[in-house]
Amino acid sequence: MDVLDLARTQFAVTGSLHFLFVVLTLGLAPLIAIMHTRYAVTGRPDHERATRFWGQLYVINYALGIFTGLVMEFQFGLNWSGLSHYAGDVFGAPLAIETLGAFFLESTFLGLWIFGWHRLPTWLHVGCIWVVALTAYASALWIMMANSFLQNPAGAVPRDGHLVLTDPGALLANPALTMALPHVLGAGLWAGGFVLMGASAYQLFRRTSEREFFTGSLRTGVVVALVGSLITVGFGYAQFGAISAFQPGKFDDGGAAGLGLGFMILIGQPLQLVILFVLTPLVYWLPRWRWVQPVLMAITPLPFAAAILGWLARENGRQPWMINGRLTVADAMSPGLTPAMVTGSFVAFTGVLLLLAIVDYVLIARTVRRGPAAVTLGEPAPADPHERAHALSH
Repeated sequence: MDVLDLARTQFAVTGSLHFLFVVLTLGLAPLIAIMHTRYAVTGRPDHERATRFWGQLYVINYALGIFTGLVMEFQFGLNWSGLSHYAGDVFGAPLAIETLGAFFLESTFLGLWIFGWHRLPTWLHVGCIWVVALTAYASALWIMMANSFLQNPAGAVPRDGHLVLTDPGALLANPALTMALPHVLGAGLWAGGFVLMGASAYQLFRRTSEREFFTGSLRTGVVVALVGSLITVGFGYAQFGAISAFQPGKFDDGGAAGLGLGFMILIGQPLQLVILFVLTPLVYWLPRWRWVQPVLMAITPLPFAAAILGWLARENGRQPWMINGRLTVADAMSPGLTPAMVTGSFVAFTGVLLLLAIVDYVLIARTVRRGPAAVTLGEPAPADPHERAHALSH
């Protein structure tokens, strides 16, 4: 494998692993915000417990996902300086804004939400998690804007050997973005709904003492997965017309893009039909049928697999271009790279990301297994000083 193929493979692997965290973040963030709002309106303890339990899963995934994003930033600097030189003035702007939003605005308000339990006024506390959810969606907008520029470099012209932005509005109105963004956000909701379903089915199958809690969560997961699937599939097919305008034949070459698209549809379309015509009509009875719960657990990873296949199809379909029609992948690479250098960074980055993915899974699985009674997020501090000292020592 030559240095170009190594660099492309590294980006595909690390990008796919990072995207797993992103999809779950986009799926859980609005759900946690809605749960917390319901608790603020009703004051019901079951809504508080749901917010804290599923919120702890979100916090785990977000914290580890930040580190996977850092790996992606390093990768751009190491392997793709040609892209930065040629289009950094355009492509780098939305990435920089997203980074500032994620690391400063989103993380700050998430910290306020985490440590604001029983300290902040109720609606100010709720506002914090809504800011987190909205900034997560804003991050998706900036990332998809940058990626859509690679698909269709609208609003920029070449000048003195690099691209210059002449129409900022064209970035936002890019036809490669307008249908793709809802598609990605829908995929997040789809995945988030399946996580609620799968985790709840696991607890119900174990005959948990928290049956009422996980019965409600399973039914919520079905509804969210239904909404996510309708958005994802609808906007997925809606993209084909726009894509054919600037990348004709993208999925017709029988290569990796066509295969990725084919397998994504092979997973997504039947799964949507199952949600629409089986799970949704039977949503009331699903928590009672023990035999169906292992099936729900088994299909939980499928929306994540479909999301990865969709991302790979989107990226492979414009080869050999890094910026469609403007800059080839070969020209976008950093000069002077050797197979040994790329292999070394490939092994290091992949190892770090795999470790983070394993830790993420283990921590989430442990939280699910222990149930809402063992959640530490939002737990009131002991009132008595001696009790507080005892709690801290343990």
